[in-house]
Amino acid sequence: MTDARQPNLIHEALSKAPQATLMFWLVKICATTVGETGGDALSMSLKLGYLTATLIFVGYFVVALALQMRARRYHPFPYWFLVVATTTVGTTTSDFIDRTLHLGYPLASSLLLGLVILVLIAWKLVTGHIRADKIVSRPDEIFYWLTILVSNTLGTALGDFTSETLPDVMVRLTHGADGAWDAWGFELGAVLFAGLILIVALLHFARALPQAVLFWAAYVLTRPLGATLGDTLTKPVAMGGLNLDRFVATGSIVVAMVILVLLSPKLRRPAVAIVADQPA
Repeated sequence: MTDARQPNLIHEALSKAPQATLMFWLVKICATTVGETGGDALSMSLKLGYLTATLIFVGYFVVALALQMRARRYHPFPYWFLVVATTTVGTTTSDFIDRTLHLGYPLASSLLLGLVILVLIAWKLVTGHIRADKIVSRPDEIFYWLTILVSNTLGTALGDFTSETLPDVMVRLTHGADGAWDAWGFELGAVLFAGLILIVALLHFARALPQAVLFWAAYVLTRPLGATLGDTLTKPVAMGGLNLDRFVATGSIVVAMVILVLLSPKLRRPAVAIVADQPA
């Protein structure tokens, strides 16, 4: 008897991206948090500045992209190496746009959101579809990573924007004194984006919207969640953070990422190996 799962497993074996399981999203949140703490470690802790740090991370991104493009199937090391690269480039690029070019968070977030939508539209027009986790052709792979890069940059801007604006909103809602909620900006942002991700998850299980649309919505939202979590770990106590060393925080989260990948067979091994293990 033919196993009904076999066509899907074969399709999965051809993909260069893992399935979007719960463990995938946990590792993704860790990767975005690493992008925030690692980006800030170079630009702020080492005082290299946003432009220099961005150029360094662009070089890292190019190397990571080359490794991923050379792979014939999904392999955890080049894949997650590149995901982290997009988050670090996104962090420093967003900070450069917001703070060095002085465009500000609202305008930068609006422009980046428009860019994400344009990339997805171009993907649809060129290939006839928008993929989530079944990346089997070179055009899909190019659009996949371009969307990730832009969405991670957008996520950084959104995280910074909410951490600054939400305290002011809470002051108005509670009729509190000016600055009364400033120390809770990052925590408020984390709660907001976690709530939005929960809504996306409910829509996913209800199949209320196309799955690819919900995947990319979750991808955008997990970036500011990671950014606010990273800021919560490393920012001064007066700003609502825990004031942890940025390099220590980055290293600890990288270790957590590795552990999570090792705990999940679908993230640990190429999908073709999983298929080979299936009973005949």
